[in-house]
Amino acid sequence: MDVEARKDAAPAHRLLVALNCGMLALGAVGGPLLSRVYFSRGGHRKWLSAWLETAGWPLLLVPAAASYAARRARDGRGAPVLLAPPRILLAAAGLGVATGVDDFIYAYGLSYLPVSTSAILIATQLAFTVLFAFLVVRQRLGAASVNAVALLTVGAVVLSLHVSGDRPRGVTGGQYWLGFTLTLGAAALYGLVLPLVELAYRRAAARAVTYALVIEVQLVMGFFATAFCTVGMIVNKDFQAIPREAQHFELGEARYYTVLVWAAVLWQFFFLGAVGVIFCVHTLLAGILIAVFIPVTEVAAVIFLHEKFSSEKGVALVLSLWGLASYSYGEWSEARAKKKTAEAAAEAQAP
Repeated sequence: MDVEARKDAAPAHRLLVALNCGMLALGAVGGPLLSRVYFSRGGHRKWLSAWLETAGWPLLLVPAAASYAARRARDGRGAPVLLAPPRILLAAAGLGVATGVDDFIYAYGLSYLPVSTSAILIATQLAFTVLFAFLVVRQRLGAASVNAVALLTVGAVVLSLHVSGDRPRGVTGGQYWLGFTLTLGAAALYGLVLPLVELAYRRAAARAVTYALVIEVQLVMGFFATAFCTVGMIVNKDFQAIPREAQHFELGEARYYTVLVWAAVLWQFFFLGAVGVIFCVHTLLAGILIAVFIPVTEVAAVIFLHEKFSSEKGVALVLSLWGLASYSYGEWSEARAKKKTAEAAAEAQAP
C-alpha cells in the first residue's frame, strides 16, 4: 500500500516493518495455542475466549498517549487529541464489531478443533484476502495469486476428508464439522476485514497517515470488538463463571489466569501487527505472513499439546506452503520487473 512518503525513510521504515512482523508472528502462533490450551484443559466459555482476542486493546493507550504528548509538546494546546478523522473512526468502529463477530466465530470453531487443524483452515484466509483485496481495493490478481487460491482451497478439501481421526476428546462428529465450517467462515470474514482496513487508510489520504493514526484505528477497533464480546459474556453470564472455572482448570487456578492474561496480550500483538503491516506495505503481505506461521503453529501444537499429525494434515500443509511459495514468487517476480522498468526509465532520462 503506497501511503505518503513514509517509505522514503528506509531505515526507519524497515525497522517499523520488522517490529510489526515480529508482533504478528508472536500473536499468530501464541494466540491460537493459548486459546486451545484454555479449551483443552477445562475451559468452556466461548465468549470469554473471543473476548480475550481483543481485550488487550488498553495496551494501546500507552503509545497513543505518548503520541498525543509529543504533539502537545510540539504544537501546544492546539494539538489535536485524535489524528483520525470522524469518518475513519466510524469505519474503525464498524470494523471492530466485525472483528468481534469474527473472534466469536473463530473461538467457537477452535473449541471443537485441534490447533493444527484450525491453523491449516485459517491458511485459507490468504485466498479470501486475495479475493477481497481484488474486489475492495483493486489489488491486482495475477496468475500466482490464482494458483495460491486454488492450492489453499484444495488443501482445505483434503483436510475435510479426515473428519474423525483427529477429533479432540469429547467432541462429536457433528461438533467437529461445525467447528470446521465456522473456522472457514472466520477465515473468510477476516479476509474481508483486512482489505477494508486498507480502504479506510486510503480514505484518510486527505491527511498524513502515520503510525500514530494506525494505533488509534486499532484502538477503536479493539474497543468495539471487545464491547461486542462483552455483551455476549454478560448475556451468557461468563464473568460470574470465571472464578468457578478457574478452580476446576486442569493446570491450576493460578495458571488459568496466566493463560487468560497472556492470551489477551498475544492476540493484541496479532491484531496490531496485522494492521501495522497493512500500513507499512499492503493487505496481501499481512495475509501472506499469517499463512507463513502455519508450520510454526503446527509444530508447536504437536510438541506442546501432543496433537496428532495425520497424513491428511501433512498433505494439506504441503499444499498450503506450495500456495504460499507460489504467491511469494509471483510477488517477487513482479517487484523485480518493476525495479528493472524503473531503472531502464531512469537511464533513458539521464543525459
